[in-house]
Amino acid sequence: MVPPPPGEESQTVILPPGWQSYLSPQGRRYYVNTTTNETTWERPSSTPGIPASPGSHRSSLPPTGTCLLINCVTFPHPDTMPEQQLLKPTEWSYCDYFWADKKDPQGNGTVAGFELLLQKQLKGKQMQKEMSEFIRERIKIEEDYAKNLAKLSQNSLASQEEGSLGEAWAQVKKSLADEAEVHLKFSAKLHSEVEKPLMNFRENFKKDMKKCDHHIADLRKQLASRYASVEKARKALTERQRDLEMKTQQLEIKLSNKTEEDIKKARRKSTQAGDDLMRCVDLYNQAQSKWFEEMVTTTLELERLEVERVEMIRQHLCQYTQLRHETDMFNQSTVEPVDQLLRKVDPAKDRELWVREHKTGNIRPVDMEI
Repeated sequence: MVPPPPGEESQTVILPPGWQSYLSPQGRRYYVNTTTNETTWERPSSTPGIPASPGSHRSSLPPTGTCLLINCVTFPHPDTMPEQQLLKPTEWSYCDYFWADKKDPQGNGTVAGFELLLQKQLKGKQMQKEMSEFIRERIKIEEDYAKNLAKLSQNSLASQEEGSLGEAWAQVKKSLADEAEVHLKFSAKLHSEVEKPLMNFRENFKKDMKKCDHHIADLRKQLASRYASVEKARKALTERQRDLEMKTQQLEIKLSNKTEEDIKKARRKSTQAGDDLMRCVDLYNQAQSKWFEEMVTTTLELERLEVERVEMIRQHLCQYTQLRHETDMFNQSTVEPVDQLLRKVDPAKDRELWVREHKTGNIRPVDMEI
């Protein structure tokens, strides 16, 4: 990711020396001190004597004892640095809580905080896929149910029942066919409006996450390399200073034939070693600042993606429940004609109709007379 260009505010509002303003991916402005690499969401004060609000990061290397080095990342020492203000103090934001590495429970190594965020994102993607598979199983149940209902509606059992009860019984069977149609439509809508969107949402997500992982991991590797250079330069400076001190002492007590020129040469080498250390520290700070900026930008993007994923799933599960309500409503409509006909079942009327149709005569037999 390329750091955002300085915002317009840096040209319209005078910032203290060394400060630049940038825009986060969500359009929120934050400020970076290009000298100390301090970052804050609040505009730094330009009033002399009033320090800027502390950000969540300082990547400069303070004197020994005021910082902690953990996995090639420098953190403020708790004894010398007050508690830092969060970038998003009103939220539990990803960009504030994953700077440190965590011990890997599976081994002796550590897992970067950013890697934990990626694992959460990939787990979310897997959960989304499993939800889609669950809905697919629900669809299959609906389809099988509809198929069995339709088959049962064609069953000939009790088809010879007559009268109003026979009409009601025929409607019971017809209602099964109607209900089967309702469940088929429900399963079709589940596929198009719930299962398919869940399956297709962010298809390239895993590939994008790998790019993020490699990018942040490369920045951490660069940071480790820069730190190794700092340690090498620090060791070289110590050796040059020791050499200069030894030659100076030898000259003072005349234990050596070293000339003043030798002293000057040793002093130049010591100065050069000091310059090299300062250059290495500067490169380290630049690398840590770059990592910091990319962590903020990328974690805010991961946060946005997670909100997007959860909201998308919520919407489609709401669609599922809405379809269920509609299915229940349509199912109820398939049963309503049955209820109406059952209310009309009249055994006396049925008997009358049957008798009228099948009567053979209404003259009753009488006793025979002698």
